Amino acid sequence: MEIQQLRAWRSLVATGSVRGAADALGYSPSAISQQISQLQKEVGITLLSRVGRGIEPTPAGRALAARVDGVLGELGDLHDFVRALRAGRSATLTFGYFPSLGATWLPDIVGPLVGEFPDTSLDLYVSDTHDPARRPRPDLQLLVLPPGVGTPAGYQSHPVAEDSYVVTMRHDDPLAARDSVPMAELAHHSWIDNEHGHGPCRRIVLDACAAVGFQPAFRIQTHDYPTALALVARGLGLSVMPALGATHLPDGVVRRPIVDPTPTRAIHAIVLRDSADQPVVQRALALTLEAAAAEQPSSLVST
Repeated sequence: MEIQQLRAWRSLVATGSVRGAADALGYSPSAISQQISQLQKEVGITLLSRVGRGIEPTPAGRALAARVDGVLGELGDLHDFVRALRAGRSATLTFGYFPSLGATWLPDIVGPLVGEFPDTSLDLYVSDTHDPARRPRPDLQLLVLPPGVGTPAGYQSHPVAEDSYVVTMRHDDPLAARDSVPMAELAHHSWIDNEHGHGPCRRIVLDACAAVGFQPAFRIQTHDYPTALALVARGLGLSVMPALGATHLPDGVVRRPIVDPTPTRAIHAIVLRDSADQPVVQRALALTLEAAAAEQPSSLVST
């Protein structure tokens, strides 16, 4: 199948006639008829049926037209991408981030990018891990990389920030009177989980607990910080989370630093080597570092 045949077919379905497709595409009716005839031969199915003096797409023909929309959309994106490459810029920035950055750093990164690169589309997605099979590959992804975990193949890594963990609790909890809370003193409390799956952020907490001889008893298991904080506000337990996850606390909830030991996650920006020279990628990395620098002081202060 050739692209022009697919365009002719999609236009015929949209306009309802060969002449309508010819007028829309700037071809003669005979040229459109020839393209449709060749397409039918190649696919080996009947795309058109006679209805009175006119023609009508068969169900198979309509199904093909629906799939053609996606193909033509991808082709248009590809043409835009090539034109952008010729102009020395990227038409799309694929940017991955993990959940706690969505309401903290991300607005300060995306806002300037939209204004400074109006011709670039931003493809944002949320993930705690890097998936090497994902397509399109992220141009830049913010990740927590535990010690000993290497940079994914094809990427270069930039350290961004160290995010310490805090314990969140109701303001009337006895622990709230402390300036900081030793990890061992959390051993006999009811914990509210807040992580999805068994990623690096949960492992950091479990390792810190194991270092002082206990495993947390999760009374309630949730998979996001806002839900966990809402449950903390109801007095159902306490929740340990990164400071960046505890920036918007419900009424009556406070947070305190954890010490002896202090769990900390290392946030990195990984940049696709093939995209590293693109101005939009370089700017996104710079804005990420600025957002991290602006947030870090507040992330170390208890509420």
